Amino acid sequence: MIDRVEIKVKAGDGGDGAISFRREKFVPFGGPDGGDGGNGGDVIVKADKAVTSLRQIAQKRYYRAGNGANGAGQKKHGKRGEDVILTVPVGTVVSYKMAMPGEGLIADLARPGQQVVVAKGGRGGLGNTHFASSTNQAPRIAQRGEAGEEATLILEMRLIADVGIIGYPNVGKSTLLAAASAAKPKIAGYPFTTREPVLGVVEVGRESFVLAEIPGLIEDAHLGRGLGHDFLRHAMRTKVFIHLISGMSPAPVEDMRRVNAELSLFDSALGRKPQIVAVNKIDLAEVRCKLDEIGEAFRQAGLSVHFISAATGEGVAELMAEAARVLAQVQAEANGMEIVPRKVFRPQPKARRASVRREGDIFIVEAPELERIITTERLSNYEIRGQLKQRLARLGVIKTLEKAGIKPGDKVRCGNLEWEW
Repeated sequence: MIDRVEIKVKAGDGGDGAISFRREKFVPFGGPDGGDGGNGGDVIVKADKAVTSLRQIAQKRYYRAGNGANGAGQKKHGKRGEDVILTVPVGTVVSYKMAMPGEGLIADLARPGQQVVVAKGGRGGLGNTHFASSTNQAPRIAQRGEAGEEATLILEMRLIADVGIIGYPNVGKSTLLAAASAAKPKIAGYPFTTREPVLGVVEVGRESFVLAEIPGLIEDAHLGRGLGHDFLRHAMRTKVFIHLISGMSPAPVEDMRRVNAELSLFDSALGRKPQIVAVNKIDLAEVRCKLDEIGEAFRQAGLSVHFISAATGEGVAELMAEAARVLAQVQAEANGMEIVPRKVFRPQPKARRASVRREGDIFIVEAPELERIITTERLSNYEIRGQLKQRLARLGVIKTLEKAGIKPGDKVRCGNLEWEW
């Protein structure tokens, strides 16, 4: 099962605004009629209960939304770019890939139908109708469309199960899942038989719950050793743990403590989840003869323990009944609490004010509004230079240029445009 995928996404670019004029019979002064460019399409990640893995997403590592169409004459607005919707399993966590370690969470898609925009399409450019004024009735400038957002994402699937079976490798987790439900996990006599989580439905009377066998872990799993994060990621959503311990172990209590230490080191919330301790393999003679000794060790540690045999089914029904009881208690407590959703605040950057800097003999104007300006003719045209100068005056750039010591004949550059002052 593919449960972690890294992909790149690119939203669509906005279309360019049009430079156009009405030219109709009996309309001598039609004026500008250039339409705006269409907005670029978004990249959206959506949770779908019909999707069970990230395999389909992993087949392609780059996703791009459609670009917006350019504007046209007669004030025709360009078509909006087509969105790209990526469907993922419920329980997928979407985050940015960060260059430095940090919090790049975008959304936790824990409910069917929940969705998030991960890359916003660029805005379409304004047509020349927006640049008309009482002193500039025939504008020959328009705006270029904005570039769409681009990002590298990490998609992580976390199983949504009610009860999870945890423990060291080869303690009988797969056998217990098969005995308690209709699931058919792989069972063998060597460690790490299960390489991915397996789900099953357990029925206790009229109630039922989802039981997950979570792959085994070893010491330093929180650092990625063994199955490492592949195990711990799927333990995040379970409400109750059945901590399965092999009766063959020379130190069962110590095994339990080590597993709990790995849980807490990965995420302190995992170490606080309710646990039901069960000692397995009591059908073996060497285990049955020391049940009193094992029980006494757990009592001294302040823990109650269930003795079961997953192979023969002894004690499994009682263990599942206890799991259902603890789960009902946990759910009742959760329903009585007001759950405050986690909010991630990403303040929008303040709009940059126009600024001027000098590089050699060229004055560089940095003004987002002007950097997107496009023209139909070369800037040597006196009329177009006059219209551009009006925009510079409105933004206060002319005063800034004069303070910087600009003189007639000096070169000025703004975005892709360059002209002589």
